[in-house]
Amino acid sequence: MNYFFLRPRKFITKDAVKYLANLCDGDARSSLNTLQNAIESRLAFYKAARHGNYGKESRQMLAEKTAVSQKKRKSDVAGENEMAGEKTPDMGEEYVVVDVEHVKEGLQRSHINYDRAGDEHYHCASALQKSIRGSDPNGALYWLARMTLGGEDPLFIARRLVVCASEDIGLADPQALPLAVATYQACHFIGRPECEINLCHCTVYLAKAPKSNEAYAAYAKAKQSIQNHQGPLPGVPLHLRNASTKLMKDLGYGKGYLYSHNQDSSRQTYLPEGLEGANFFEKKHVK
Repeated sequence: MNYFFLRPRKFITKDAVKYLANLCDGDARSSLNTLQNAIESRLAFYKAARHGNYGKESRQMLAEKTAVSQKKRKSDVAGENEMAGEKTPDMGEEYVVVDVEHVKEGLQRSHINYDRAGDEHYHCASALQKSIRGSDPNGALYWLARMTLGGEDPLFIARRLVVCASEDIGLADPQALPLAVATYQACHFIGRPECEINLCHCTVYLAKAPKSNEAYAAYAKAKQSIQNHQGPLPGVPLHLRNASTKLMKDLGYGKGYLYSHNQDSSRQTYLPEGLEGANFFEKKHVK
């Protein structure tokens, strides 16, 4: 039989198994790690290609390879399975085949310790954001490269950059957030590997940008004041309430509100009773 069945719709060629066995020279752990990297790489490629998350060239290459080799693979498998008296798998279904070239690729990637479903996934994401926060573009690029070479989803990385743009750059550079959002969109439109250019562009920009967490820190204090409040929360002041009905107007909703565009509202209060004069902001050093 030309294909060994791994699990539903995932196959490895006999030549790939032989190549892997000879290459790893009896080291079972190395063999399994390399095979796992090869399979995960193929699964990620096909999944992204089906959802349009790879570039035009990658999708075209996938289509060409599938069209040329699918018929041959089906014929080979059917012929050898018939000789062995075994049932031929339905190659018309969605499936992934790992060949010698994919094993070689997996071997090259096996030295990169990165588990997209485990702790390393979060450790590297944390290191990336902290490098950006610390204004170290070299560190940021290194951790970005660790994540991309480890097969991380580029959209996950882009989402982290969007968070960094508001949490760490914030008001110091209002253009950081639009750039990060545009980077996410670019990754979605272009896909791998080309979108890595967009990711490194945004990463370096954020690392070199001035930093301010003023808005983020003030919001955290506002939430804390609500969470630590004893008893029922104070009501919305009457002059700030929306008087959408006659009854509400009769109850005094909206009465005394000063429209800031046309009136001097410098003495108007906007916080509820008991919090008058509260200030959630404090001056922060901007790098």
